[in-house]
Amino acid sequence: MSEDYFTERQIKNIKKIEEILISLPPFCREYFIGIESRTAPLSRLNYAYDLRMFFRYVERYVFPDIPCRKMTLKDLEKITASDIEGYLSYLSCYTREDGSVETCNEKAKARKLSAVKSLFKYFFNKDKISVDNSAKVSSPKLHEKAIVRLDSDEVDEILKISENGYGLSKRQQAFHERTKLRDTAILTLFLGTGIRISELVGLDNHDVDLANLSFRVTRKGGNQMVLYFSDEVAAAIADYLEQKEAMIREYYEKESKKTVNPLKKYDENALFLSSNGRRISVRAVECLVEKYAKIVTPLKKISPHKLRSTFGTNLYDETRDIYVVADVLGHRDVNTTKRHYANISDKIRREASTKVQLRKKDDD
Repeated sequence: MSEDYFTERQIKNIKKIEEILISLPPFCREYFIGIESRTAPLSRLNYAYDLRMFFRYVERYVFPDIPCRKMTLKDLEKITASDIEGYLSYLSCYTREDGSVETCNEKAKARKLSAVKSLFKYFFNKDKISVDNSAKVSSPKLHEKAIVRLDSDEVDEILKISENGYGLSKRQQAFHERTKLRDTAILTLFLGTGIRISELVGLDNHDVDLANLSFRVTRKGGNQMVLYFSDEVAAAIADYLEQKEAMIREYYEKESKKTVNPLKKYDENALFLSSNGRRISVRAVECLVEKYAKIVTPLKKISPHKLRSTFGTNLYDETRDIYVVADVLGHRDVNTTKRHYANISDKIRREASTKVQLRKKDDD
């Protein structure tokens, strides 16, 4: 993954945190400095978004006479468990600043509560507040949901559609010839390695070693890791790279003939490019996955993360080794892998049903 890309993303997230801190109580800055050494900028940014929502609620419903920026740690102490429970109830259906109505499911509520608890716990452990009322609030009960993923026929179908464009609208087909090799390479890489979308977007040309069927990614927390892929994935990437290099070469040959200011259109470092020659964005990747998936399976909401789930499930079915799956997917806690993959394999359940024999076979 490009170190420049990774660094730029970190800087962007840090700047967003600073923007949000301006609207939070002053003591929040101390909290974010305190957790900086053990959290990634993206994690802190999500905390900042969640705390902004919490303190907007507090300002409106708990301390209507105290502006958010005037709140102190003494005020934080006065926020009761009932106040926090009221906040969780509020999240069930609330109106945003733009007038739109938003809802939070149990998972989103649990995440937002986690951010609040982290803040209270930090200042309680520092002896800055005498009581941690957030600890008295139970997290919402999470109901396990079946992982949405593609089955083997759907995997085959989505790759075929990305290659031939069958089922696309006329407008989509107009661009398909130019993007089909890129799109196929992206889908193949997701389905063949379980790479995260942020990892894919950040890949540079020099991160991929086709000869050794490997590529380097920067995972959550900034750790770099070498992953491997199959010949099938390598072939899809090679086809795309050949087309991309030809397009870039053709473009610059035309530009070099200009007498005034030839344009540098292409990001020559990025592996996957958008139609305008820049590094492809996360949103663009999400849209292309959705575009093909809707044709294959309209009832399933398939995202890049669901393609990752498809790979993880298939890998566990083939290896039966949860530690291998956890390592390849980059899970820090193997329990996360167990929860999402080891317990949902229909293939394993079906095979298990034939293992117990009820009747003895006749000797003859």
